[in-house]
Amino acid sequence: MTQTDQHSSPQPAAQAARYSRIIGTGSFLPPKRLSNHDLVAQLAADGIETSDEWIVERTGIRARHFAETGVTASELALPAARAAIEAAGISASEIDLIIVATSTPDMVFPSTACLLQHKLGIAGGAAFDVQAVCSGFVYALTVADSMIRTGAARKALVVGAEVFSRLLDFKDRTTCVLFGDGAGAVVLSASDTPGILATELHADGRHAGILCVPGSLHGGQVTGDPLLKMDGQAVFKLAVGVLDKVARSVLEKAGRSDADIDWLIPHQANIRIMHGTCKKLKLPLDKLIVTVDQHGNTSAASIPLALDAAVRDGRIKPGDTVMLEGVGGGFTWGAVLLDL
Repeated sequence: MTQTDQHSSPQPAAQAARYSRIIGTGSFLPPKRLSNHDLVAQLAADGIETSDEWIVERTGIRARHFAETGVTASELALPAARAAIEAAGISASEIDLIIVATSTPDMVFPSTACLLQHKLGIAGGAAFDVQAVCSGFVYALTVADSMIRTGAARKALVVGAEVFSRLLDFKDRTTCVLFGDGAGAVVLSASDTPGILATELHADGRHAGILCVPGSLHGGQVTGDPLLKMDGQAVFKLAVGVLDKVARSVLEKAGRSDADIDWLIPHQANIRIMHGTCKKLKLPLDKLIVTVDQHGNTSAASIPLALDAAVRDGRIKPGDTVMLEGVGGGFTWGAVLLDL
């Protein structure tokens, strides 16, 4: 043995690659369901004219759910979270990271995630909110995936929860018919095999004004306008282009092609945007998961709501490759490619 051999230190074993996988999904919709006819009648009482035909033709929406007065985002998130935890076959105590994507938090602070953690009866793990509006769930899932890959967490609860009915101007028929309330959740777990294959996030603050709620609090009073404002045409034009581009980018990162996509779950905002995105990816429309007709636009909750619906009705099966993508106020957008 040489002198070098005698004094050389043993080399550490190569660390196994660490990935994350979705192991459970859950969702919750508040009991109050308003069909287009219900909402049209409610608006007519206030002198606002619209129709079921007008709403369906432009958006594909036929119904939505509204939370009752006083019901908060964390209260919607709780049953969705419990359903995801049960589906994952774990106990809540195993969750060491909670990320809630929401634009309608329970309060200014603490975070809705901290309030949800308390409602679940657990403590100690990190808990925080992500605010990227309708892209929020994609943002939150990407952050959770990164934290699991780096070893900062082992089991993450990722939730999208919204009470968007609180932000609507019911004198503006172009926006008040679009949105609904609800929550969707997934449990993301550390894994030796890839589940989340690739992610990508973007934002462009130059377009902040096309979709916003330009109000804030100052001295205990609301300043600005606390109701939702949207330039629908501008959002439509931006959305179709960026969704196609980001989807192709994550496919390239993952070494996959559009032919590998079993299911496309875009943010459920508008059926025309969803169909346009599907066609640009050269996917048949029967690979598109659609819940916007029954849920309306539930912002950050829309993707996990649609995912859970398709998992529970048996369309999405273990091993399927799923593309998630969303656009939202900010302007934000992103995509996640995953194997379930």
